[in-house]
Amino acid sequence: MRSLNLHLKILIAILVVLGISVTAYQIFVLGIPVTEDATDDLWNIDAKVEFVASAKDPVKIQMFVPPLSRDFVSLNESFISNNYGVAVNRIDGNRKVTWSARRAKGNQTLYYRLVLTKRYSGEKSKIKGPTFRDSIAVEGAEKVAAEALLAPIRQHSADVETFVGEAIKRVNNLNDDNVKLLLGGDPSTSNKARIVELVLSIAHVPVEKVHTIRLVADQPQIPELWLRSFNGTDWLYFNPETGEQGMPTDRLLWWTGDENLITVDGGKKANVTFSLNNSEMNAIRLAKLTDENTDANFLEYSLYGLPLQTQQTFMIMVMIPIGVLVILILRNLIGLQTLGTFTPVLIALAFRETQLGFGIVLFTIITALGLSLRSYLEHLKLQMLPRLSVVLTFVVVLIAAISLFSHKLGLERGLSVALFPMVILTMTIERLSITWEERGAGHALKVAIGTLFAASLAHLIMSVPELVYFVFTFPAILLILVGFMLAMGRYRGYRLTELIRFKAFLKADS
Repeated sequence: MRSLNLHLKILIAILVVLGISVTAYQIFVLGIPVTEDATDDLWNIDAKVEFVASAKDPVKIQMFVPPLSRDFVSLNESFISNNYGVAVNRIDGNRKVTWSARRAKGNQTLYYRLVLTKRYSGEKSKIKGPTFRDSIAVEGAEKVAAEALLAPIRQHSADVETFVGEAIKRVNNLNDDNVKLLLGGDPSTSNKARIVELVLSIAHVPVEKVHTIRLVADQPQIPELWLRSFNGTDWLYFNPETGEQGMPTDRLLWWTGDENLITVDGGKKANVTFSLNNSEMNAIRLAKLTDENTDANFLEYSLYGLPLQTQQTFMIMVMIPIGVLVILILRNLIGLQTLGTFTPVLIALAFRETQLGFGIVLFTIITALGLSLRSYLEHLKLQMLPRLSVVLTFVVVLIAAISLFSHKLGLERGLSVALFPMVILTMTIERLSITWEERGAGHALKVAIGTLFAASLAHLIMSVPELVYFVFTFPAILLILVGFMLAMGRYRGYRLTELIRFKAFLKADS
């Protein structure tokens, strides 16, 4: 026993020292900030390219990438591929990356990653554009309709800005017969932009299509079409749906022109998925780490080196041990009774989407109704597996019904009830029912309340932004947690609730 105690103490000491050492190295040597300082916005953008390669032909993939010539500065740019050659070229003000391979077969995945920040200071290079263009050839009814639209546009405009804005507003008036004829039944944004370009060309006013990405974290993105025209001094950007002038600051220009984002030779079913993440926490530090004169190995071998979608998953996963630690303390030190250790943690994870208050209400309703059904099934004398199957099916139907009624009542938060782990709810109902039969309704209610309280507390702690950042940035801290858990595994003392429970014995002894 003595050797076992010594072995456990050595193991705990190794884990704690290793966790502290790695974390200290990241903080004091690499200079990673301990808190998420509000400095400059730092954007991490992943463009995931997927396609199916032909086994017989060479593969050549071309994709536009941001020019980064004016409002943004690139801190790091990488092209992640396997056995592909990579080349970047500038064509007509755009940048294009070309991946090429002699042989490839089946599903292929390539990544383009960009780390950038806004250019807040210094000279911003100005790119000049054309101020005159030839008219697009058009005949017949289309020509008459375009000229008819142009007349009131001239009358209600005074310069390039108002001329382009008025043209866009006119083309978006779908009740105008001239607009209907020119659109030909296709009111899409791209077709409207084509008609605006046609009308403006008759007046010799040049306009370009601009494709942008919206800088919003954790939301799926698709390129958004804008229009721009050069007034002799500056580029003017316009919303093709409203005609409003001025591009929002959260837009990143990706490419200009009529070409598609990606072209594939020797393959098919090409698709590009964008993932964005805003990492304010190290806008300055990461700029130094990504500089060619400094050591950037930390990024390559840390969680920040993973694809952005995977990073978002790990931000949740690294907090699960924190939730387990909370449950461990509540059970082993305080004496709170719950339905196991992991059930409250899984419920706490579901609260991330439903929010705490609404999640508690949903959990209570589903569990109460499930217990009622379980009590009824007990009278039918069913075996355990069929009984669990019926309860699981009931939980699914109940979740669907709650989502449907919530949607009809305008309570969109109710749709998130589908994120509750159905199997966990089913087993919770089953175990509460067994506890009810074996130890009475009072004890079952105490366990249910304890589980809900533990899940709520774990959710609140797991959702602290500063803690999420710290654990994700310094994952070695989890080694210290493991050491603490090992130490608690040998704890044989009284729990807090037991001290209260046996308080009468202490009075008797005195």
